[in-house]
Formats: sequence, structure tokens, C-alpha cells
Amino acid sequence: MPTSQTDQHVIAVKPITVPTSGRGIDLQVKVTAPSSGEVLPLIVFSHGNAWSMDGYEPLVDRLAAAGFIVVQPTHLDSRRHGIDFDDPRFGTIWRVRITDLHAILDNLGGILRQAGGLDARANLDRVAVVGHSWGAQTVGSLLGARVFDADDNPGQDFSHSAAKTGVLIAATGIGDSLTPFALEHLSFMRPDYSTMATPALVIAGGKDQSAMSTRGPDWFTDAYHLSPAPKSLLTIAEGEHTLGGIAGEKVAETTDEDTDRVALVADAVSAYLLDVFGLDQAPWARLGERAAASNDSIRIGSK
Repeated sequence: MPTSQTDQHVIAVKPITVPTSGRGIDLQVKVTAPSSGEVLPLIVFSHGNAWSMDGYEPLVDRLAAAGFIVVQPTHLDSRRHGIDFDDPRFGTIWRVRITDLHAILDNLGGILRQAGGLDARANLDRVAVVGHSWGAQTVGSLLGARVFDADDNPGQDFSHSAAKTGVLIAATGIGDSLTPFALEHLSFMRPDYSTMATPALVIAGGKDQSAMSTRGPDWFTDAYHLSPAPKSLLTIAEGEHTLGGIAGEKVAETTDEDTDRVALVADAVSAYLLDVFGLDQAPWARLGERAAASNDSIRIGSK
């Protein structure tokens, strides 16, 4: 069962290659887990644009210390692969990202066996998908969201039955307010959340102003407002796009460096998932009490 974060050691194993086809570059993952505990729930984590399985250590380590096994892929858009906006492969990476997560979910047992026999300590019936930024849109697809095509028709259903719940951190809003650059290079940023029926938590920063959208920070709450219940929304008033630095310490993309904010995001993810999985309702209840007493520095909504 999940354990307290206090003095909990974590272990990490990488790289593990996941079977895929037609990708051109091997799909590799990193597995991070608590050093002790049994019947552990799992998180498959999808990184933001240009990152890799080696990013998000402050977030992932805290999730593992809270009792989760976390599997992180390196998607094709990772900067280590050198595929930029002008590469002809870039336009289809959004679908490859989804396929990456499907491949991981379909091969979880084998992945965990290669990670020091973690399959014997895992509960494969309690699997969540979590993502940040582009990764949030990616995991949204596994929870039932679709992508509008050029004719405004909802695209293919990419949901996966193994994904029982999820968390979308700084998720792309709907595409009616994309900037000209985004319309030209990021046509997949047109999610349809009306079919995302799987339980999920949406986390948004109150000062997250995207260069890809003409709207303000409320753009990042669309995944909550436009999807069917059950959903929860955590808004962090002072948070910007990396919410204090969840991708790493002192990285260039972080404009609101704050270790306490990173801890808040990690603890919110673990508390929500423990509650949804029926493992421990107390942490999520405590977060609600903290929000109620915070004078709107953090806000929680549910439906």
C-alpha cells in the first residue's frame, strides 16, 4: 500500500525499451518507485514539449515517495531527438505520443519486471495517466478527449481502458483562440473535452499566460469546464506554466521558481489519486481544508 512521504527512499531504473513499431526511434522509459511497499498504484507520466524521461524529477520523486510507481517515456519531441517545428515528422508527433502511452499501458507488466521485479509490488488495476502541458493534452486523449480536425469534426477515440483516472497539469485549452503561429505549427491543439468522461483532476496556474493562445490563464481550465463530471479543478493563483518548477530545479523555462509550489502540485496529484482509487481520502480532504483557508491563493472546484 502507499506509504508516507516522510523519509521514504525512492529508486529509479532506466532506460527500459518498450516494444513499438513504425516509430523510427526506440521508445524508452524511466521507472521511479518507492523502495518499499506493496500493491502500489501506478502513474504513467507524459512530459511537456522538448522534455524527456529525465525531466520532472522534483515532481516524480515526490510522487514515488508518496507510494506510486511512476513510468516516464521520452516522446519523439524531446530535444534530444532534434525534431523541431520545421521537421516534416513534427505534425504527427501528437499521435505518436498517444501511441507511446498505449504501448506503455499494454506492456506495463514487462516494463515493471525489467525494473527490478516491480511487477510483484504493483497493482495493475490502479493506473493513472498524468501529464504536463503537451503531455496533459496527450493523457487527456487516453481519458476520452478527442482532437477536432480541419473541418471541426471530432477525431478518433484514443481512450484506453487501463487508464482509470488522470491529472492534466497546464492542459491546452480549446482551439478557438490559437495564435497564428499555433494555427500554423500546432494544429492538433484543438481538443474536444466533451467526451472526456473519465474522472480527472485539472491543475491550472492563475498567471499562466500562453504564447499559443490569445486568451488569458482561464484557457488552461477548459479541460475542467468543458468535460463531463466527475472532475476537479485546482487553481494555484500565483502559478505560471511550470508551476514553480515541476520540470526541474533552475531550468530555463521556469519563470516562477518556488519549491513549495512544486510540492503543492505533487501532493495534490497524489492526494487526488489516492482518493479516487479509494486508498486514502484524508490527504484530499486536507487539501480542501487548506484551500478553504488560503484566501484564494489556491482554489478547488468539483463537479
